[in-house]
This record gives sequence, structure tokens and C-alpha cells, in this order.
Amino acid sequence: MKTSPVYEIPADEYNKKLAVVLKAIPEFKEPEWVAFVKTGVAKKRPPQEKDFWFKRAASILRQIYIHKTVGTNRLRTRYGSKKNRGMRPERFKKASGKIIRVILQQAEAAELLEKYNEAGKRAGRRLTEKGKELLERIGGEE
Repeated sequence: MKTSPVYEIPADEYNKKLAVVLKAIPEFKEPEWVAFVKTGVAKKRPPQEKDFWFKRAASILRQIYIHKTVGTNRLRTRYGSKKNRGMRPERFKKASGKIIRVILQQAEAAELLEKYNEAGKRAGRRLTEKGKELLERIGGEE
């Protein structure tokens, strides 16, 4: 049985390759407000990185592939960080939900994700067959 390239390739390399593919999908658009918004309350400035939106979208899709079903709140915890409170000890703060939510909505519009809510199971979003194929195709392109 062949393992998936999502697990074989280091995360940073995989996310960069996936970000390039996501740029070509018309549903994934960087909103105009993204240049002015911080990624969470613990951050001092908005991200200065070029193509931040597509890299974050790639990272979120990879997280969903690995964890099967993921909701916005779980992703907020995953992308959170420690807030510097001056002389007081640092405290963990969750990431902004707006950025994550909009990326999930764009992925749904591209039919890569679907909402999932079954009785007795964790609700959230999971990959569709089209989404799984896209993520598994990334590593095999070399």
C-alpha cells in the first residue's frame, strides 16, 4: 500500500506546492482586508509574507486531511500563539476566526470541503473526494 504524499513530504515544502496550485483555483481569492488584519490577538502586526492567504489555505487543507474532520474552533486553537503581556507571564490566545472561516468557505465553494454533522460524532468540515484527490496529487507531480 502506497502512503500519501501529504505524510511523506515535509509540511513546509508540501504547503508551498499546494499554495501554488490553490492560486490557480478561481474560488480562492485574497480579500482586500487581509493586508490590514492580524492573524490573532497575540500578534502585533498583520502578516507581511507574500502569498500569506494561499499558504494559510494550504496549511488548513493539510490539517483537515490529517485530522479528517475539523471545525473553525479547533483550527483557531491550532494557529493560536502566546501573547506577550510585558512583565506578566505569557498566555495562550487563539487565532482569529474570520481568516480561517473565509478560507473554509472558499474551499467549500471550490467543492474541496463539505460540512459534516453526524449524531454522536465531531461536527465540522471534511474533505470531499475532489479535495482528497487534489491533496494526494500534489506530491506525485515531480
